[in-house]
Amino acid sequence: MSQPGASGGKTGHRGENIAASWLTSHGYRVIERNWRRPCGELDLIAERGGEFVAIEVKTRRGDAMGAPEEAITPAKRRKLIATLQTYMMERGAEQAVYRIDVIAVRLDRAGRWLETVHYPSAVALDE
Repeated sequence: MSQPGASGGKTGHRGENIAASWLTSHGYRVIERNWRRPCGELDLIAERGGEFVAIEVKTRRGDAMGAPEEAITPAKRRKLIATLQTYMMERGAEQAVYRIDVIAVRLDRAGRWLETVHYPSAVALDE
């Protein structure tokens, strides 16, 4: 018997792998995965052209729960901003250029990939 949320974890992990591959194929270098601190977690952190990019990956199987990107609430946005700022401070890179993107991964009900949509600068850093 599977535990509650077990399939969601597998779905999320699959989505993060798809997003990381997508980023790599579009010229990004993934430098961190699932970076955690008490303030929150960043699914992926990448770099391209000297800019740091935190990526929130949202994955959905089917459309019963709505579009993946609709799951980014105002509270989640604030948490992402605080977590990215912590990441940049720990690296002494507060003055570097950085942003927060969202990648929405859609899978069919069987878990097969359908679509990846990238939303650059999806979270305004001054929210």
